[in-house]
Amino acid sequence: MGMPAVERRWTLREVRALIDESPLATPRYELVDGELLVTPSPVSRHQKAVARLLAALIAYCDAEQIGEALTSPCDVELEDESLLQPDIFVIPSGEWRRLGGGLPVRELIVAVEVLSPSSSRHDRVRKRPIYQRNVSEYWIVDLDARLIERWRRGDERPEMIDGDLTWSPDGTTSAFVLDVTRYFGMVFDDR
Repeated sequence: MGMPAVERRWTLREVRALIDESPLATPRYELVDGELLVTPSPVSRHQKAVARLLAALIAYCDAEQIGEALTSPCDVELEDESLLQPDIFVIPSGEWRRLGGGLPVRELIVAVEVLSPSSSRHDRVRKRPIYQRNVSEYWIVDLDARLIERWRRGDERPEMIDGDLTWSPDGTTSAFVLDVTRYFGMVFDDR
């Protein structure tokens, strides 16, 4: 998610200074290919979509003991001179232990972005290549289409999921299964 701020190349050091100066969690700042993305506070539907998926991922990660499911704001640096703030992400257990020494996060198992009108292009085009190079799965939650796009390393096109999203990360004994129809029904209060 995010909108470009100013038409110039930004450095990671400059973006870190903006983050340090901000007393609140918003706006969120991200750096992608020298471009500063500034994200305002999300709308309530976006927040509900994040909360519902995060709850399911927390329960799964706790049961499988593979890591921690978290939300931003949290600095994620998967490549030099990039700083991302995925809506939801899972950190492997080893990375979680390393974070005892502080941020930034440098390794993810899965990254998730929930689309908003201002973020669609950045989530699908600008940030996706970084996620695909560094994370085994990247999910884009499309609230308008009521589906989840799953991107894996090497994919040229996403898998479009509107039934069950099944995810089996390494080291697990059972799969994470999300009934996508039910999930969107909860997000949109369908009765």
